[in-house]
Amino acid sequence: MISNLRRVAIAAALVAVPLVAPTPAHARDRSVPSYTLPMSAAVHVLPLAAEVRDGYQRTSFKHWNAGQNPTDGCNTRAEVLISEAVDPPQVLPGCKLSGGRWWSYYDAKWLTPASALDVDHMVPLAEAWDSGASQWTAQRREAYANDLAVPASLVAVSAASNRSKADQDPAEWLPPAVDVTCRYTSEWVATKLRWGLTVDAVEREALTQLAEACPGTTVTFEPAP
Repeated sequence: MISNLRRVAIAAALVAVPLVAPTPAHARDRSVPSYTLPMSAAVHVLPLAAEVRDGYQRTSFKHWNAGQNPTDGCNTRAEVLISEAVDPPQVLPGCKLSGGRWWSYYDAKWLTPASALDVDHMVPLAEAWDSGASQWTAQRREAYANDLAVPASLVAVSAASNRSKADQDPAEWLPPAVDVTCRYTSEWVATKLRWGLTVDAVEREALTQLAEACPGTTVTFEPAP
């Protein structure tokens, strides 16, 4: 849950920019508050801390799990692919996806079939670990790795772009499609705010510069339960 200190910081940012108000809560859960901030303000709400990779294992984050409907045979990855398909695939027994077409926004490519895509964690698992997830319970790490409540948390993109990104933050990697830089940065910041993750000094500087280059871009996020 979002800490009292972070609530105060968010409230202060909202007061500092009174023209930007909280947005309505997510359609799937009207009890969850949602905040919208100018990107420059949102970046400075992120807690600053050194990153620590000690003890990281990808298996510390259970994924993919059974998704939102454990009885339909579709895991989280498949649910993201079904949700983001521009031309929906046929869902065969065992949740095998046939056909369909997807737009990989990182590199501006149309892709088919489903096997040509990866489902990217907007903030990679290793980066999340470095930024605070190492202190979470296994259950919270599983929730993070399978976050279907907010579309930006998990993104269907080309396997090539996802593997090029790997576990890098925006100081190290940005999408090759330069016209989506502002969107990508906004979604990165929103994900870190949603999960209460920190940034290190180099990452904050990069995000600050990106915010300056994206005037008018806002960040909308819902604190994770």
